[in-house]
Amino acid sequence: MKPRPLAHAVSSALCGLALCAATLPGAALAQAATAPAAQGERQRFSIGAGPLAPALRSLASAANLLLSFTPTQTEGRSTQGIEGAYTPQAALAALLAGTGLQAVALDNGAYVLRAAPPARPAAADEAGAVLPTVTVTAASEREHADGPVNGFVARRSATGTKTDTPLIEVPQSVSVIGREELDARGAQSVMEALRYVPGVLVDSYGVETRGTEWALMRGFDSNATSTLVDGLRLTQSNWIAFQTETYGLERIEVLRGPASVSYGQVEAGGTIHRISKRPDANAPREVAVQTGSYGRKQVSADVGGALNDDGSLQYRLVGLALDSDNQLRFANGPRANNERLYVAPSLTWKPNADTTLTVLAESLSNVSKGFSIYVVRNNQNTGLLRGDPDHLRYDQDQQKIGYQLEHRLNDTWTLRQNVRLAHSTVENHFINQLGAPVGNLLARSARYGDDRLRQNAVDTNLQARFGQGRVTHTVLAGVDWSDAHSDYREFHAAPGSTPPLNLDAPVYGVAMPPADQLMISRTIDSRLLGLYLQDQIKFDQRWVFTLGGRSDEVTTRTFNRRNNLADRQRDRAFSGRAGLTYLAPNGLAPYLSYAESFVPQSLKTSAGAPYKPTRGQQWEVGVKYQPEKSEHLFTAALFDLTKSNVETYDPATDDYLQTGQIRSRGLELEAKARLARGLDLYAAYTYNDVKVSRSLGADLGKTPIQVPRQLASVGFDYALAGALQGFSVGAGVRHVGRRYDDALNTRSTDPFTLVDAALRYDHGRWRYALNVANLFDKTYVASRAYGGYYPGSERSFTLSARYRF
Repeated sequence: MKPRPLAHAVSSALCGLALCAATLPGAALAQAATAPAAQGERQRFSIGAGPLAPALRSLASAANLLLSFTPTQTEGRSTQGIEGAYTPQAALAALLAGTGLQAVALDNGAYVLRAAPPARPAAADEAGAVLPTVTVTAASEREHADGPVNGFVARRSATGTKTDTPLIEVPQSVSVIGREELDARGAQSVMEALRYVPGVLVDSYGVETRGTEWALMRGFDSNATSTLVDGLRLTQSNWIAFQTETYGLERIEVLRGPASVSYGQVEAGGTIHRISKRPDANAPREVAVQTGSYGRKQVSADVGGALNDDGSLQYRLVGLALDSDNQLRFANGPRANNERLYVAPSLTWKPNADTTLTVLAESLSNVSKGFSIYVVRNNQNTGLLRGDPDHLRYDQDQQKIGYQLEHRLNDTWTLRQNVRLAHSTVENHFINQLGAPVGNLLARSARYGDDRLRQNAVDTNLQARFGQGRVTHTVLAGVDWSDAHSDYREFHAAPGSTPPLNLDAPVYGVAMPPADQLMISRTIDSRLLGLYLQDQIKFDQRWVFTLGGRSDEVTTRTFNRRNNLADRQRDRAFSGRAGLTYLAPNGLAPYLSYAESFVPQSLKTSAGAPYKPTRGQQWEVGVKYQPEKSEHLFTAALFDLTKSNVETYDPATDDYLQTGQIRSRGLELEAKARLARGLDLYAAYTYNDVKVSRSLGADLGKTPIQVPRQLASVGFDYALAGALQGFSVGAGVRHVGRRYDDALNTRSTDPFTLVDAALRYDHGRWRYALNVANLFDKTYVASRAYGGYYPGSERSFTLSARYRF
């Protein structure tokens, strides 16, 4: 498939689809996603003066009101805004004050807008008594773990426990980046979104244009096993890592430390959980266009709403088309190129108050032309890419479809099932370097990889909430099953047929020989079955005990088609977690926890025995502070994490053994707070001391490559007021400390500090935004690991215009 002409067609189609959707029935319906809380509960609102329609949507989203109106009702009307604590019904009345409209309550609890009657004296009965005023109250509703974050500060998450739990009750470090923060910072990828999260080093291999996500969490590589999407883990194969389109996400959550008790085989450092946008009648309806550095051209649309009058059937459609060059440039001028098409439809059906079924689907096509690695000669970067722009092409297609079912059986029991079928293919035309340069010539080999991956995953659990008096329980029992099949073939050009690269007089655009010699042909089947049990026990609404355990069995079958050799490996593991949290009345929540992880290994000993899974054990003590109804969250954590069964080289026997161990200790601080109306702050600091604590080699006591001891960041976003109302400014500073390039710590990469900036203007239904990363265009090196050279990102900007309706 040639995406470039298709990108233009899809771009036009997305815009047309979004504009047409605005005319569908219920296009301006703002509707609650779940049942409301206690009647008349007051909550804090901060909605600025401006056009009425977006203000009403903000209120409906914050208070979870079912509110519908037509575009013509609000056209040309403005509100003075509200600030303070109100019941939702009072907030709605205050927001409509002076607009000539009123909210009328329906029998089902929803509201519709009607023209307000002219003011008149209060009516009286025949006895002269004034008729009683009828006051309708609405209920406020809390944030939900899979829904939007109101502002920059989240209050709830399901990533740490698989239950909808307040963040301060999770006895482990969790960071949440919501849609509003993603938009404010202009994050174009998950890695960009995580630049301001403690404990996470992103882009550890520098500029990555294929979509691969390189991240270190608490010193451990999370790329291979720690990807979560909508509650289910995604696997990988030789070249395939399921890609994420950030525009399709509602929130990104980072759980640091072991998480195998919830998700099975995940790395010791933690997991990155991506939560997709899903049907919600309160969701923004928008179309957007974007341009920027390297000739970026992007169009996107996000539309949805209710398909029937009672709102029991809701839809959402998210789409994006991108065509852009990127930072990688060949010596004779051409840049590498990226093209992407993304479509994600979803549908939610709520036949009654106890049952919700959401179907989520996604199709993504991503083509990267010209991705390559820089050539290093005599430990110096030559500035030359080892590949050839006419040969290089990384073409990935992926599709996912699944559903999330929740059914409340009674006041105690709730059944949930999460199912996903995922499939991806990669056709990778690449050029490998054959050894170090000899003189001025670099020997190369043209190659082609054909990779196919299929994964089916099902997670079914029962949740029970029960208890009397001083003790309550939230018990979760579940079965987690995953079946993955990968099929990989790799072809090489005939030896000596690929033209070498002359490092002193490079010539690109030369003809490459066909890669037609089959060198690798194998299939890998991996099946995981996990049984887990968890109990969150609360005493006196102050003490929370979190106890959990999980038993996993992983079976892996490998078949080499070239020699008809088959191999089978089975691993079993038990992972546990225990945590204690105290909930102080002022919002302070100190905690202590222990957690474990495991990851199966595909290697074998020299005697032919399979490697044991690596194991992670972590102790963490910390404190979280989030006062009731506040817009602040402050966290601090001290952790001691050990990963064992690590491979180590024994020089005495010239063999590799699984007796190594890596210890990671550190401090993480994070702050997210609304300091004043319109002013949001986010800051993070990490001190991470990572050492090889057990080894038979010379790396004993050394720091693993690429792991910085310190990370720091701070940023703000400020919506101006007065004469400059409508304008917003933002800025951030991020620092990455020194990292070692080799196992013996003899070479290191310099630290760097970068500045990002943002400027926005909101006018009616329009938003215009300028986001700049690496504002001062600082030249820096992301890594020189393994003798390579991986440059950091140059200054880049995006300029976007968004229209909401």
